[in-house]
Amino acid sequence: MNHAVLTALLIPFAGTALGSAFVFLMKKEMPARLQKVLLGFASGVMVAASVWSLLIPSMEMCADRGALAVLPAAVGLLGGFAFLLLIDYITPHLHPAGGGPEGPKSQLSKTTMLALAVTIHNFPEGMAVGVAIAGALSSDVGMSVAGALALSLGIAIQNVPEGAIISMPLRAAGNSRARSFLIGALSGAVEPVGALLVLLLASAVTPAMPYLLAFAAGAMLYVVIEELVPEASQGEHSNIATIGFALGFALMMILDVVLG
Repeated sequence: MNHAVLTALLIPFAGTALGSAFVFLMKKEMPARLQKVLLGFASGVMVAASVWSLLIPSMEMCADRGALAVLPAAVGLLGGFAFLLLIDYITPHLHPAGGGPEGPKSQLSKTTMLALAVTIHNFPEGMAVGVAIAGALSSDVGMSVAGALALSLGIAIQNVPEGAIISMPLRAAGNSRARSFLIGALSGAVEPVGALLVLLLASAVTPAMPYLLAFAAGAMLYVVIEELVPEASQGEHSNIATIGFALGFALMMILDVVLG
């Protein structure tokens, strides 16, 4: 495994850990305005990454099919949505922004259900990085290592506020700063794991790469629509979340075009 691949795998985890460290600098609760803009920013990055780094390359790989070039992207996209919907339905979890438990009833602790919610959130991001790296390593796909690094860096940037959004509610719930940081940081560990799993799978099924790219995009967009956007638009300061979305989208678009 070369240094570029290893860097692409670990950068998103480093972003989550950095954001989780905010718990040492802030009070028990994150200011509402800051949380809104961070949620919007994360949403913008993930939507832009889904479009420029995953869906467009998926269709470009099938350009020789004419009007049918969009079919693998559509199938993969819907598959990603369906997969996350199933995981969301069968896994007991609790979102950091509040609300009641979701999924089947269980006796799990609040902290455990928060951790499960974060795992559901982060796994698609790991999948996206893994499939981008696999595409860069394959001579038949035409994706670049720089493009994979751009996607990884974009996800890492949005993981910084995400890590803070995870660790701060844990602190507010009564956990120590060290425990809140540890849980928040470890929530990002699922990303390199997910990336490695997809990387191993993708290396064996290169013809399915257009579907895998779109699958990862669908899974990421599910998280945005199901979790981030509703949390960002509730209550006051929703306009700030919209501004955060625009900034995140623009930043990820620029990263993908310049580095990709």
